Amino acid sequence: MSSGSKDRADGLLWGAGALLVLLMAASLCLGDLRLPPSQVWAGLLRRDSWFATVVWEIRLPRTVVAVLVGAALSASGLVMQAFFRNSLASPGLLGVSSGGAAGAVLAIAFGWASLSLWSLPLAAAAGAAAATLAVVAFARRGATTDRLILAGLALNALLGAVTGYFLCRHTDVFDRNAQMVFWLMGGLEDRTWTHVLIALPIVLAAAWLWPLGRPMDLLSLGQAEAQSLGVDVRRLRRQLLLLSTVLTAAATAVSGPVGFVGLIVPHILRLLAGPAHRRLLPLSLVGGAAFVLACDLASRLIGGLPLGIVTALIGGPYFLWLLRRER
Repeated sequence: MSSGSKDRADGLLWGAGALLVLLMAASLCLGDLRLPPSQVWAGLLRRDSWFATVVWEIRLPRTVVAVLVGAALSASGLVMQAFFRNSLASPGLLGVSSGGAAGAVLAIAFGWASLSLWSLPLAAAAGAAAATLAVVAFARRGATTDRLILAGLALNALLGAVTGYFLCRHTDVFDRNAQMVFWLMGGLEDRTWTHVLIALPIVLAAAWLWPLGRPMDLLSLGQAEAQSLGVDVRRLRRQLLLLSTVLTAAATAVSGPVGFVGLIVPHILRLLAGPAHRRLLPLSLVGGAAFVLACDLASRLIGGLPLGIVTALIGGPYFLWLLRRER
């Protein structure tokens, strides 16, 4: 990377970090009950007041989950774009999000979600893990990139059919059907510290990604070129596939399916900061966290619109613009 690109990437990282801090502060202050920054600060330091309960038990867990989900989906999108060598790739391409959605819908349909606070996130994580195992097993057989994409499309269709079946089957049970629909829209309402714990694998997967930045740069030159430069391409592709699916699964388990984050954020940052993945990874983590937090704030301020709808309203037009631009 040239010194100019490095300076630009560093400036973007500082700017994204400052924006994230401001959005986190706004997330703690804004909501149905608006708190001034002085009360939020007092609530963080002292836990013996009613506004401390609002900050610690309602807003701070939601803010942390939003940061983790945004970072995970953005990093997963960056990995998928490196894996497929295509800037339009996204985390949902291989069916992991659909697996998480199907697992959660099954838990709601059979009443498991009401057993404990852990039930729904763990069911979503189990569904995403099952989809991950299916994709990894297919990849181990030496499937080409095109065959992996086709397998992901088939898996998305199959899991979508499972989800649709249980939605239709429980139309007479209004509470369960409404819970399924609400969860499938994606959102961060009523998140607790339990959800934060479930999302912690995101931190470990992101740390594992860090040393893979240089190999991802070489992979972008082509498999043969990367192999000639000393990269074990097969092993690298398996690592990238596993890490991307873990990030997507953990995010889906605590927020439901939230689309377009993994497409929009890494794509824009790649245009601004260049293709070097050692620079793009921290930028994607911070930028994705800021993007989801901003969308969550927007969803609160415009009447509780689900997070997944807000990201789709932004991501859909952007994706169409990309298709037109790269035609």
